[in-house]
Amino acid sequence: MRRKIFHIILYIPKNHHELDFNHYYKSNVFIIKSKPPGNDFQFDYARYLRRRNIEYQCYSNSDIPAVQRYDLSLSEKFSQKRLGVLQNIDKSKLPSESREFLKGIILADRTEIDSQTLQDFNRSGLIHFLAISGTHIVVIFGLVYFLLVRILPLRCRKYAIFSSLIFIWLFAAFIGFGNSVVRSCIMLSVYYCYVLLQRKPDLLHSLALAAFIILLLDTQQIFDVGFQLSFLAVLGIFWLNEPILKYFPKQDNWLKKVIFNTISISLSAQIATLPLVLYYFHQFSLISVMANFFIVPFSEAIIIFSLLMTVLAGFKLDFSFISFAYDFVIQILLKIIHWFAGFDSLFFENIWMSIVETCSLFLIVYWMRFAILKCNLKNLYRLMISVLVFVALRTGFNIYEQQKDEFLVHDFSRHKILSVKNGRQVCFWVNNSADKQKIRQYIINPYCSSRRIKSVKVKALPESVSRVVYHGKIYEIN
Repeated sequence: MRRKIFHIILYIPKNHHELDFNHYYKSNVFIIKSKPPGNDFQFDYARYLRRRNIEYQCYSNSDIPAVQRYDLSLSEKFSQKRLGVLQNIDKSKLPSESREFLKGIILADRTEIDSQTLQDFNRSGLIHFLAISGTHIVVIFGLVYFLLVRILPLRCRKYAIFSSLIFIWLFAAFIGFGNSVVRSCIMLSVYYCYVLLQRKPDLLHSLALAAFIILLLDTQQIFDVGFQLSFLAVLGIFWLNEPILKYFPKQDNWLKKVIFNTISISLSAQIATLPLVLYYFHQFSLISVMANFFIVPFSEAIIIFSLLMTVLAGFKLDFSFISFAYDFVIQILLKIIHWFAGFDSLFFENIWMSIVETCSLFLIVYWMRFAILKCNLKNLYRLMISVLVFVALRTGFNIYEQQKDEFLVHDFSRHKILSVKNGRQVCFWVNNSADKQKIRQYIINPYCSSRRIKSVKVKALPESVSRVVYHGKIYEIN
């Protein structure tokens, strides 16, 4: 019998012990091929997996016997070390919220962060704080470089840069070469290669070379949302930061430089990425600008403190006073983020954007630079024309959706959900035994955003109903 090797996602019972890289495992599994969603408004998880060469999902409910491995590759050894550190953190005296935050901010493991905390980060516009990205890599690079220049003589400054670059690549290997980490490491390495070669660093050339290297290694990265947002954020800072900074008071001391640069960089990145955020996630938080202003200046200290806690966990060292101080800081941070997330009136969701509307928003961002740099009639005219084009397109798409009436039967788990749309109103009929929270998250909200619905009603579907006749067609419900 011919053996076939392929990549899968394996689901095991929650009460089963954690699998590791030190063993081979064998089990009888139920295997299914990932299928595309039945509706155009739902996230295509099957396509997302195929871009990572994963076509199957497996479910195991039987025993999973293990056999010791002796042939671990270098990357698997790194992954096993990371898993060991995660287990050490779980055994530490830190409260659960601080433990999960620590695993997320340094080791890129957000699997056990509770849904309320994730929602708070999302609604406050600070979800990027939990993702290992450019901020983390720059802070870690800067910390290592700062320590090395204090140890090495002045003539060895270039070796400090080289050693710091090696360290961040070792860190990337340790946490599994995540896409955002690799992107940040490549961009930073390219930038400092200019410095080591005594060439004037050029942001656009560094950015283009980093993108070329990433796409050369994996062309599918161009479809990755993180890839698009990270490069777009850097471009946004290049395009808008200097013009915005000119409107702030003169930065004649260190404190003013930190405050004003934090605001201008955060604002530039958010403006540049706004079109893509609306296109992919259909939501936006106005409070995010203020939240980033308060949180980002302290992010470096929090990342360094979290890195220290991770190192201590790696060596199985648990100092009560350090753990208490870390938990105290993180609890305050989480409470502040929860407070920012409570401004419901400043959080907008279910905003559907077509690709045409997204492009017109990018046109507004492009002309915004010239209007900010030189506020004359010509630049304001161009900006206003681009805004009017967006408003006209937005109004046209809204009117088009208002004219459509629709009846759909949605499949969710073992349940059928009915929806009848009339103009900008829709009514859903949901079985009483179904999980209404998940139905709202995966069916109702995506449908309402895609159809630009303003009024939603949800009604109970009687158990006795087995079929519905609509426009001469019979739809089976159960």
